Amino acid sequence: MMRAAILEGPEQIRIETATLPTPGRGEVRIRLEGCGVCASNVEPWQGQAWSQFPGDAGGLGHEGRGEIDVVGEGVVGLSPGDRLASLSFRSFADYDVALADMVVKLPDSLSGKPLPGEPLGCAFNIFRRSDIRPGQTVAIIGIGFLGAVLTKLASDAGARVIAISRRQESLDLARQYGAAETIPMDDHYAIIDAAKALTGEAMCERVIEAVGKQWPLDLAGELVGFGGRLVVAGYHQDGPRQVNMQGWNWKGIDVINAHERDPAVQLQGLREAVEAVASGRLDPSPLYTHRYRLEELGQALAATRDKPGHFVKALVMLR
Repeated sequence: MMRAAILEGPEQIRIETATLPTPGRGEVRIRLEGCGVCASNVEPWQGQAWSQFPGDAGGLGHEGRGEIDVVGEGVVGLSPGDRLASLSFRSFADYDVALADMVVKLPDSLSGKPLPGEPLGCAFNIFRRSDIRPGQTVAIIGIGFLGAVLTKLASDAGARVIAISRRQESLDLARQYGAAETIPMDDHYAIIDAAKALTGEAMCERVIEAVGKQWPLDLAGELVGFGGRLVVAGYHQDGPRQVNMQGWNWKGIDVINAHERDPAVQLQGLREAVEAVASGRLDPSPLYTHRYRLEELGQALAATRDKPGHFVKALVMLR
């Protein structure tokens, strides 16, 4: 048996004892060390019109890490005791099951260190789709966990990053991760004027929207320059969006929805992220600002929504 979090209703989390999952052919069972809390968890936790309750045991948790305790039939190259990051989907629990070809082993250099692989892999895939080149000006709208990692990747690639976010502490974080310029996200037209001043009216070759709300999407369309690329990295799941198609047409921009759904591409991003952290090219540890027990998952989700002081990302610790 194991502990598992179950979403009973809007903002109602119950911790119950559940049966251990059994790995099938080509799967492994993971004894989880922890799981990151994703901003995309917030709307389902709050309740959406299409939500069904109760949810699955461990449901919503998709940023798990831990070690293998059971290997299913037909699995090669993985053994009990291997520590890994997984692409699995019921990780707000003590154990989860993952396809053996959707996990990445963690090197010894990361022993004892938290590594929510899925969001890091997501950042690397978004960065690849952004096609950022040296010398470009890149605006990143929304500096949370994802925006901070993308700031680091873009600045390391030789781009000039303009970070735009609501909180001063987020702008300070962006500077630490390589942003050349910062703009407070308070007034729509003031932000546009500031971007014009910083770019000599040319605006930005790349704009990454990393919030997932209507206004940041509107703003992104204004900040991208002629022939540029608007990259939608925010997870828009709370309703339809409107876009200024006239403006998009006039500027001749490319619009990229950068959330990958191809499992092979998701795995590629995860592998790249693990390598970057293990080699020291990327240090995401300052971004893991808040830690909670499984029994405090509701508090972790509320913090992810409300952003208390210096909040970037919450981790649920299971061991």
